[in-house]
Amino acid sequence: MVGSLLYSLWSTAARKSIYSSSSKYLKPFALPRTAAAFSTSTTAAAASPSVLFDSPGGVVDPNRLRNVAVIAHVDHGKTTLMDRLLRQCGADIPHERALDSISLERERGITISSKVTGISWKEHELNMVDTPGHADFGGEVERVVGMVEGAVLVVDAGEGPLAQTKFVLAKALKYGLRPLLLLNKVDRPSVTEERCNEVESLVFDLFANLGATEEQLEFPVLYASAKEGWASSTYTKNPPDDAKNMSELLDAIVRHVHPPTASLDAPFQMLVSMMERDNYVGRILTGRIYSGILQVGDKVHGLNSTDTGVVKIEEGKVVKLMKKKGTTIISVDTAGAGDIVSMAGLNSPAIGHTIASVEVMTALPTVVLDPPTISMTFGVNDSPLAGRDGIYLTGRQIGDRLMAEAERNLAINVLPSMSESYEVLGRGELQLGILIENMRREKFELSVSPPRVMYKTEKGQKLEPIEEVTVEVNEEHVGLVMEALSHRRGEITDMGPVPGHVGRTRLCLTCPSRGLVGYRSVFNSVTRGTGFMHRAFLSYEKYRGPLGNVRKGVLVSMGFGTITAHALMSLEARGMLFVKPGMEAYDGMIIGEHSRDSDLDVNPVRTKELNNIRAASKDENVKLTPPRLINLEEAIGYVAPDELIEVTPNAIRLRKKYMDVNKRKTMSKKPRE
Repeated sequence: MVGSLLYSLWSTAARKSIYSSSSKYLKPFALPRTAAAFSTSTTAAAASPSVLFDSPGGVVDPNRLRNVAVIAHVDHGKTTLMDRLLRQCGADIPHERALDSISLERERGITISSKVTGISWKEHELNMVDTPGHADFGGEVERVVGMVEGAVLVVDAGEGPLAQTKFVLAKALKYGLRPLLLLNKVDRPSVTEERCNEVESLVFDLFANLGATEEQLEFPVLYASAKEGWASSTYTKNPPDDAKNMSELLDAIVRHVHPPTASLDAPFQMLVSMMERDNYVGRILTGRIYSGILQVGDKVHGLNSTDTGVVKIEEGKVVKLMKKKGTTIISVDTAGAGDIVSMAGLNSPAIGHTIASVEVMTALPTVVLDPPTISMTFGVNDSPLAGRDGIYLTGRQIGDRLMAEAERNLAINVLPSMSESYEVLGRGELQLGILIENMRREKFELSVSPPRVMYKTEKGQKLEPIEEVTVEVNEEHVGLVMEALSHRRGEITDMGPVPGHVGRTRLCLTCPSRGLVGYRSVFNSVTRGTGFMHRAFLSYEKYRGPLGNVRKGVLVSMGFGTITAHALMSLEARGMLFVKPGMEAYDGMIIGEHSRDSDLDVNPVRTKELNNIRAASKDENVKLTPPRLINLEEAIGYVAPDELIEVTPNAIRLRKKYMDVNKRKTMSKKPRE
């Protein structure tokens, strides 16, 4: 009786493992390891789609795969478009901008890191990659374009191609991707068919200027409103109800983008393009399988290509294999060439390394990233208020966190510096500001130096990074913006009205990176929040000389204690304050901006002297102007070379590098760079 019961349980389990409850086709519980066996097994289902393709956890026929990146300028609608594509293919979207999973992405409304997801459309599997549009996060674009064969270039039909459109498109064309153009936001009243034709011509010129091939120049054009959830192959503002969907865009992707060229016969090889960590399975490596078939339990090893040859990093076996479907992650047993998957089982390989079968000793070519253009020094917080808020305070803890970030993000380099400090090299102040903000939220305390640009010397000539800047402002603000940028060594290349917007002017100019550091907050103040400015790295050019006067002096505290209203009342006339009564101050802390170009030492903790003489003013009500409370992004752009930013989980403070006033006077006499 016991034997028959065990037999029945075994047979039930066996049937469940062989037959899928959601499909009449067989599940690939014993997958053939060669392409010949693969084709034999698929031939068995003659009148049906591929057995392995229809089965969850099986190998997808490479001809049915499409790997596509969505690229665009900031705020042109990439992530909203991805929401609509996911919903079109049956995914459950919990909220708007579902792929923006990082809290800072949702707060700031920008995409910071690339995300991969998979959707099924008719008989095809589409692996879609949502990429950041900001040039500071260009490394995220560069390391994922190697995983895809095509790209959807999203352009705002009203604004047209801007500086970062050119930046991300150049990356896509460089790797031979076939882009298709999607003119988004055509439902806006200011967008007309003539404007769409004009933008299409501008994009075509941009393709040609960036050296696109004949095949890349023959890009299809679609019109869409990602907000309303429809795309059309012809210009329209209100398509029929039965066409208000993304079907035409998905069909265009299937038609226009080539399937991956991949061999299931060859040994397994995969280039790691993304990396994350899980508390249970360890390091998760994501990339596209270039050749072969990968199964859970397979023995693999990590390879790294160095100047001396290919180095074996680690050997192990695949303990988990995963794919992203919509907004969820599913575990699979097997994956084949051309597919984008995540695997766990190895702890040493990182982005740019090759994962391959143990018999393979050839590494895949890695992605070449643009060099960093800016650097900041991260060190231990040594102010008198250190250790009150944070948990991670030591140089070793800060160094470990920065090294882990550099491993995940190839666009950031970390170099050990002097006295428990680290030089962090990146693409821009926004990228490094995001890193600092993340460390703050993880309970780190640190001191950060102002950004410094990375100069080059070629043939005895000093070169500096130059950025391409696009500014759009109201006409009354043009003079103030041009004057400020001329002090920062900006040179205007083009100027004209904004199509469809009366009273708006667009300026295109080139400006040194060092001149743009800290300008965004000034720009927002000058234009009263009505202007927008976008920038992207252009090239290294001849050094343009010292900057004009871009900042006044500061008010520096020379007292330790709690700031009082009585002291601030007499300091208001000296300039703009950054602090309010009740805050803590110490020697060398910056409490405001001086109204003149020189620094001024003040005492913000002075209290009112008490005596036994009745004074008529003893009960006067102190009324102070609200202070300018500086956030992290403003602080990074505000500090001077002899100043530091004190970053804690609860506060952002500005301070002098040397807190002793005599030491500051001595150092100020030394010649600067």
